[in-house]
Amino acid sequence: MASLLEQLRGMTTVVSDTGDINSIQQYKPQDSTTNPSLIAAAAEKPEYQSIVDSVLQQAKKDAGDKATDKEVAALAFKSLAVAFGLKILEIIPGRVSTEVDARLSYDTEKSIETARDIIQQYEKAGVSRERVLIKLASTWEGIKAAEVLEKEGIHCNMTLLFGLHQAIACAEAKVTLISPFVGRILDWYKKDTGKDYVGADDPGVQSVTTIYNYYKHFGYKTVVMGASFRNIGEITELAGCDLLTIAPKLLGELESTQGDLPRKLDAAKAKDLKIEKIPMDKATFGRMHAEDRMAHDKLKEGIDGFSKALEGLEELLAKHVSEMKQPVNA
Repeated sequence: MASLLEQLRGMTTVVSDTGDINSIQQYKPQDSTTNPSLIAAAAEKPEYQSIVDSVLQQAKKDAGDKATDKEVAALAFKSLAVAFGLKILEIIPGRVSTEVDARLSYDTEKSIETARDIIQQYEKAGVSRERVLIKLASTWEGIKAAEVLEKEGIHCNMTLLFGLHQAIACAEAKVTLISPFVGRILDWYKKDTGKDYVGADDPGVQSVTTIYNYYKHFGYKTVVMGASFRNIGEITELAGCDLLTIAPKLLGELESTQGDLPRKLDAAKAKDLKIEKIPMDKATFGRMHAEDRMAHDKLKEGIDGFSKALEGLEELLAKHVSEMKQPVNA
């Protein structure tokens, strides 16, 4: 019998959720996605030091002799995710997701400007924008930024998505892809209720199922990529989802597990469901977000967490810049 991973690939596009290039080479996903935490972790590994050094040296040159270590690090930080993205694109056949600075999550104009800069860097390196997804937090401002970018042919992956209101706003903005965070939803409910959840009872699984059925029922083109998994049970319950982005450890478990994997999400069946359409505007989005404690808490926590990871990465890069100045025999 085929492994669960092999069967999953027959009905869902499998994406690797890592900045670790060695893991991507091992599991050969169609697409890959990273975030600030993953890039920061990868940047500290000795095997990727050449990528980090190359980016820092270029940033140092671009910033000029008078630039401080911190200024060089800030410039390098903007290019590091692209540098990892370029390496990943040498391995995978599909697309890589590269994230806009999470600290810009409530600033539409600066998010647009940063996204354009990321795409420009990829295109300068000879990579078509068709192979890149720009990751933006699913705030109202982030979604409005994505709406503008999509019209320019810059495809977006909306991250930190926890509620149906975020998903509907993304679909109506005609974004390419959304990444609802299954495991983080489970985390919130476990903490809030003190209960454990498995299989189809998992609130994260239920949330993605609801979003997927809503999209397919109303014929939205935006695709759903379940993300942030805590166990392979969550993944198997979403078999048939458009895409699933999975960490290397869980990819390994799926690859080593045998058994029958039935399709759980089905676009054709979703067409027959009775689903009420919810018109979405800024006021409705704000009201629904305020009423959904889980989505409200997890969006804020996610933006804060990614922002902290970025600050840590900038400090790490500044330290590297300082070390580059030291004489070899010091």
